[in-house]
Amino acid sequence: MVNLFKRMRKLKTILDIRTGVGAAIFPNPTSATKEFPPVTRLHLTYARKIYNGHQGARHFWRNCLPRLKYHNPAVRMTVQQTEDQSLTPSLTIYFAERLSSTAPAIVGSKKITDMHAPAPESSEKTAVVDLKDLTYKEIWTRVQAATGAEEVPASAEDEAERKRLDAITAKAGKDRERIQGIRQAKKDQERMLAEARGEIEKMKEL
Repeated sequence: MVNLFKRMRKLKTILDIRTGVGAAIFPNPTSATKEFPPVTRLHLTYARKIYNGHQGARHFWRNCLPRLKYHNPAVRMTVQQTEDQSLTPSLTIYFAERLSSTAPAIVGSKKITDMHAPAPESSEKTAVVDLKDLTYKEIWTRVQAATGAEEVPASAEDEAERKRLDAITAKAGKDRERIQGIRQAKKDQERMLAEARGEIEKMKEL
């Protein structure tokens, strides 16, 4: 049973990386368009603790970046965690040669900089997205809009495997509840027997 649960955890980890929010492919030199040039790399900066608007950036790092890296192995992705909670969490998107046509609108008029982000190369242009107070799903929506990333739909096999894992997990939960009920009933019975013995001993002393 232990080995089964280990295999389930590994399989769930693989499914979680392949599918979900952030499972998408960035434009590359062969798929780029005039509107969306290739994405060369990403850099994420956020504080270690979640207050002051850093929660979404942290969840984006945990949930989305692994999927993006899985589907875009050639795109460099770096992360800087800081102790400075006053710092604005940000994501720097590096484009080849020029910005995408949608990047300026996503960045908005409030220009920010990230001192921790690597300097762009001579052939790169950058757009820095302000992530403060955004959920990780909102962050992904902005990244997708700025880059033109195409989402990778879950395959029929992945969907079937996900349903199978969900069914096993649900059954395991019911089994745990049943076992806990049996254990509690045994404890209750033992307690009642102990109380009965105590009453008998008291009656003997009278």
